[in-house]
Amino acid sequence: MQLQKINKVKTITKEDFLKNYFKPQKPVVIERFVEDWPAVSKWDLDYMAEVAGDKTVPLYDNRPVSHKDGFNEPHAEMKMKEYVELLKKEPTKYRIFLWNILKEVPQLQKDFSYPDFGLKLMKGLPMLFFGGKDSYTFMHYDIDLANIFHFHFQGKKEVILFDQKQNDYLYKIPHSLITREDIDFHNPDYDKWPALKKAKGFTANLEHGNVLYMPEGYWHYMRYITPGFSMSLRAIARNPKNLAKAVYNIAIMRYLDQFMRKIKGQKWIDWKNEQAIVRTNKSL
Repeated sequence: MQLQKINKVKTITKEDFLKNYFKPQKPVVIERFVEDWPAVSKWDLDYMAEVAGDKTVPLYDNRPVSHKDGFNEPHAEMKMKEYVELLKKEPTKYRIFLWNILKEVPQLQKDFSYPDFGLKLMKGLPMLFFGGKDSYTFMHYDIDLANIFHFHFQGKKEVILFDQKQNDYLYKIPHSLITREDIDFHNPDYDKWPALKKAKGFTANLEHGNVLYMPEGYWHYMRYITPGFSMSLRAIARNPKNLAKAVYNIAIMRYLDQFMRKIKGQKWIDWKNEQAIVRTNKSL
């Protein structure tokens, strides 16, 4: 993979963000943009266990997709305080994914505000993501191809990004939002996945208080170097092509995939995994 460091700035004005990053659709890490948030000084794993300890949280791990799985269906559940204890005790593959804090812990809303980046943020969808040491998300892009602002808290996280122009080299699974799940993007095997050598992307390590801007439809892989968590705010895609693709994904693609899983079972999953290789090899 041909990865360049994501540009980092201490802080940024709305005008500079729109001109230098949103309009050209380039990622950026802003290091000290939200220091006035109470969350920056308050939010850590212990605080989350204190305010949400009795909440049951959905957990995901790195097992391959099965035809039996529903769309974004969790693999396990646990009380938040028990999950935090697990994170602090030992490495675990369990992650919390897309946890709506407005719905689950409304008081956390008091700890942050919606920054003015010049984009209309969807205020009903602040989502939290947690992970233990060395846990990671599969390379994927979001179903709505939104502009994403990712605020990281506690510890460090590795991020790898690709834009949609790299699809031919990523072993993308058809009728899906992910690449082959057996690719280790942290340490790729180029003998097994030679097309990855042509993929041009971006990388960075996030630390407490950093804000990562991910442009519309960007593929992202995230690995927790240490236990930690992040919050994402999103703004709807502006590019008409991305917006149309988002509508297709939400209204048609995910239901088509669910239907085919019911009809063909694991054969559908296996066929898609095979096609990811076939189609990528054709592009080479």
